[in-house]
Amino acid sequence: MPDYTFKKVERLKSLKVIGALFKDGQSFGVYPLRLFWSAHPPLVDGGGAPVQFTVSVPKKNYKSAVARNHIKRKVREAWRLNTHRLYGRLKGSPQQYACMVLYTGKEDLPSEQIHKAMQTMIHLFYKKNIAAAANQRPNETTPSGN
Repeated sequence: MPDYTFKKVERLKSLKVIGALFKDGQSFGVYPLRLFWSAHPPLVDGGGAPVQFTVSVPKKNYKSAVARNHIKRKVREAWRLNTHRLYGRLKGSPQQYACMVLYTGKEDLPSEQIHKAMQTMIHLFYKKNIAAAANQRPNETTPSGN
């Protein structure tokens, strides 16, 4: 049975790592979410979590802290319910990923729409990173036939 918890060690709190996400990380979007991520060797404070995660809702779009916190709760809930799909594929990975989800929607969308966007985003993240890296490894080791 999948573990549907969002543990403390999975929370991304390091300002240094968050800054590096925007400076050196990669990103893509699935409306109403945008994922910023970077891979790095496991951190000491990572606690063995394959992914450290945080969420941000811009104050520019949502002036009320109550509205921002409500959206953050919905995005964290969507992450919590869908990460078991990603964690199952990341078992034994030598890398740790730092992920930040930015809510880009101009309106507060229903939870179902956020869950669907999160599922699509996790699937694309896996395809772009983990599956692509696994496919590149054998090609790098095969000798060229020139």
